[in-house]
Amino acid sequence: MKNKILLLIAAFAAIFNIQAQSADDTKVILITLDGFRWQELFTGADSLLVGNKDYVHEVDMLKEAFWKDTPAERRVALMPFFWNQVEKMGQIHGNRNLGSKVNLTNSMWFSYPGYNEILTGTADDARIRSNDKMQNPNTTILERFNNTSEGKGKVAAFGSWDVFPFIVNEKRSGVPVNAGFEVATGDLTEKEQFLNELQDQIPSPWGSVRLDAFTHHYALEHMKKEHPKLVFISYGETDDFAHDGDYQAYLKSAHNTDALIKDLWEFTQQDDYYKDQTVFMITTDHGRGTQPLDTWRGHGRDVKGAGQVWFVTFGKDVEAMGEVKQDEQLYSNQFAPTILKILGQPIPKEIKGTPLK
Repeated sequence: MKNKILLLIAAFAAIFNIQAQSADDTKVILITLDGFRWQELFTGADSLLVGNKDYVHEVDMLKEAFWKDTPAERRVALMPFFWNQVEKMGQIHGNRNLGSKVNLTNSMWFSYPGYNEILTGTADDARIRSNDKMQNPNTTILERFNNTSEGKGKVAAFGSWDVFPFIVNEKRSGVPVNAGFEVATGDLTEKEQFLNELQDQIPSPWGSVRLDAFTHHYALEHMKKEHPKLVFISYGETDDFAHDGDYQAYLKSAHNTDALIKDLWEFTQQDDYYKDQTVFMITTDHGRGTQPLDTWRGHGRDVKGAGQVWFVTFGKDVEAMGEVKQDEQLYSNQFAPTILKILGQPIPKEIKGTPLK
């Protein structure tokens, strides 16, 4: 009898430990695809652009890869992980054709204000009015969590754009940021050493944005080695290829980023620290134009539709709703308080956004 009682106590203790771990050990991976339009996410390649020689160098090749008979087929061709797997296990918001709307609350509609809103939960049109390398006067959720006992040293940020150390305010926050053309530092793995060498040998088309493969693999190696609880990863190619007017590269980059996110998901499902304990939240910092046609290349407050964005989430405790097909209105300032809530943190009064359900 005594042994049975001891076994029951051990069983209850194990159950309690699992429940406690479930509540306390949630991890969050926040991902952005810079300037990626909701139109391509939900309907795939744009019929007005995919065959337009002003924006596409190899029309036949691009159509072979991404042009299909229906929008549903086109979006699967472009983003197969999102539409073959994420739709089944998570939520995809922002198809305005179905009434699902996600909008910025800042009125700038370009990158620094967009990232500030995503990361702080509050737009700051009075002070964040350019993409200049200004130390962010606002406090991001990365900094807030890093300043807690459970989050200290368990936060990291990676970005292709070299302005992220300023957006995160790396000096004040203490959050390590690897962005732009920075290399990995510290006790390096063999892969990090290789990435450091390779980054110097493969030129980027842009002076302030590196290729996303480097951002991705630096982030993945850090996650394998340090196991942060809150990770921010920003892929940048889609925005810069769009600014270049290269629709072919814009689509290929979106397709590749879909595969990179799948790679992250599969890693978390094989790693004991992250498996079944991780929430993915994915969005963009701003939209782009549609009419006139050439406004697809740009954004900003004067570009109609550039304040329209989207939101994708999946992972631990996320209800599998698939593509949301009902009227709703979400805002980018809701992502930061939602992440704080997921991590069991209080939401400061200065955060204007409200947590998502």
